[in-house]
Amino acid sequence: MLHCRRPQGRLQIFPALLLCVAAGTVAALLSCGKSDVSRAADTQSQNSLPEVGVTKITRRSLARYLTISSELVPFQEIDVYAKESGFVSKLYVDYGSHVKKGQLMAVLEIPELQAQLQEDQASIRSASNQVTDAEHELGRVEAEHTVFHLQYERLNNVAQTKPGLVAQQEVDEAHGKDLAAESQIEAAKSTLQATQSQLAVTQSKLVHDQAIYDYSKITAPFTGVVTQRYANLGTLMQGGTNSTQALPLVKLSQEDLFRLVIPVPESYVRYIKTGDQVNVRVPSLDKTFPGTVARFSVDVTGSTRTMHTEVDVPNPQGVLIPGVYAEATLTLDRKGDALVVPLQAINQEADKAIVLVVNSSNQIQNREITLGIQTENDAEVLAGLQDGDEVVISDRSGLRSGELVHPKLTQAAAYNSQS
Repeated sequence: MLHCRRPQGRLQIFPALLLCVAAGTVAALLSCGKSDVSRAADTQSQNSLPEVGVTKITRRSLARYLTISSELVPFQEIDVYAKESGFVSKLYVDYGSHVKKGQLMAVLEIPELQAQLQEDQASIRSASNQVTDAEHELGRVEAEHTVFHLQYERLNNVAQTKPGLVAQQEVDEAHGKDLAAESQIEAAKSTLQATQSQLAVTQSKLVHDQAIYDYSKITAPFTGVVTQRYANLGTLMQGGTNSTQALPLVKLSQEDLFRLVIPVPESYVRYIKTGDQVNVRVPSLDKTFPGTVARFSVDVTGSTRTMHTEVDVPNPQGVLIPGVYAEATLTLDRKGDALVVPLQAINQEADKAIVLVVNSSNQIQNREITLGIQTENDAEVLAGLQDGDEVVISDRSGLRSGELVHPKLTQAAAYNSQS
């Protein structure tokens, strides 16, 4: 009887393999379980740390501004008066009329001056005729003197070269006529000078009266717009003097340039300089115009503790009108590359400025900082912080130096809006 035997070695290997596989599986499961537990523990530890809002310190441009409201007024605005009294015979302008410098706006009728000009012209004609007559008379006596002088020289020459040929009486008579003719020349010259002087006087009077008469033409002293009209055709205009209550013809305002007069508080006077650029916003127009600090009083008014400052605002398009309110924003100080920290991150302790910095280990550190210029929301850091530092901008009342925190990067504006 035959018996079949199976190999013993193969049967012994399988249990060993099964044991190894089982052990490996258990070890792997134990290892994975331990890693998950560790991560869960770390997450739980992070979640237990207080969350704080932080922002990074950066460099950027920082400027300090001052805004003052005032009323826009024309650079020039005057009442235009007549220099001489007269009736308005012609009126070329009305409300809103735009005029150029020297443009004729009205003409006055002045009858007395018109009559005086006619009289002056008649006097000039008469004086001119007298000058002409005097010139003719001078020419006549000069010619007569020439004849008498030649006669005297001939007779006197004969008497000297041929004695006895000519009677001495004839020589003396010729000499007398020569002298008389010479004196007539002097008299004629004097008469001519007198008539010329009289002509000059009458001509000067005509020029004077004509200049006064020209005042009957009222012209624009500068380019602008008529904002008021006080007279009509036929109105009697009185010459504008300090002793009379004269009625102006119109009110004229310059329209291509405006003034913005602003009272600068005493504490800001040191920042004001001629030529500084100003942003002028007109709320009623919802527009902003460029302006320039043109002049200031260089003193502070005792009652208001402000300095009178004028900003010139060009108006080339004619958009601005007198009387509207405007907001002038002046740049007091500007830094182009300032290290900036939000004001909400700063704690003031006595005379010290303190911020809470979260370091690379997420620990809180107290830092004393030195501040430069300050704006409404930010301040320049001169010392104590570096570019990239993270400072706490959320509630800091319960935080202590060295405490571990969970920083959350955010914007300062977010906490501003929530607070």
